[in-house]
Amino acid sequence: MNNKINILHLYYDLMNLYGESGNIKAIEYYLTQQNIKTNIIQRSINDNIELGNIDLIYIGCATETNQLIALNHLKQYKEEIKDYIENNKFIIATGNSFELFGKTIHNNDKKIEGLNIFNYETIKTDQRVVNEGLFKTSLIKENIIGFQNHNNKIETDNPILLPVKIKGTSIKCDGYNYKNFYGTYTIGPLLVRNPKLLTYLSNKLIKEKYKDKKLKKVDLKLDELAYKEFINNYYK
Repeated sequence: MNNKINILHLYYDLMNLYGESGNIKAIEYYLTQQNIKTNIIQRSINDNIELGNIDLIYIGCATETNQLIALNHLKQYKEEIKDYIENNKFIIATGNSFELFGKTIHNNDKKIEGLNIFNYETIKTDQRVVNEGLFKTSLIKENIIGFQNHNNKIETDNPILLPVKIKGTSIKCDGYNYKNFYGTYTIGPLLVRNPKLLTYLSNKLIKEKYKDKKLKKVDLKLDELAYKEFINNYYK
């Protein structure tokens, strides 16, 4: 394995509320099958963050309290993160972590200033969403499945997901996508439950760094079976 992908698992201790580190394990498995070594770097609020050799930043979901702790730490790296995104580097932010990158966050009934890297705001809703959802996306032709637990929403022209079926909510869009920034409220973990999305993002990650790398088909038959069985049992 001469090729290597460096993944920064940011706030691994504070923002892993629903075992979202499973997304990293899914990517690591996929990269290994492509004969690519995965170097996972864990950093939190007591660490210095260096992005120079990082190919992918992953941030998971957190409590409202831990979300603010992470935000206050991350503010000092705002300009580095902006440059990182503009240079087509990857960020995957699941749960409420993607709220950090917008203009404002509604946190414990308070309106908090975010990193203001993107021009979206989170808006508090009257009804909390706690349910499984089925979504469509422009990234792949297959629908996305996943769990959501939040009482905020965003309004944006660049959503990553559009709801197809989800009970108890009137949200019209979910998450945000710009270049290789992918943020969504959807958890589950997202990439474990959606093998086609895992394949799409992993292949794009590889090609961004190793354009001449020949990719092979990774056997995700069990993952795909679980995906199909869930849709058949839950939505049909």
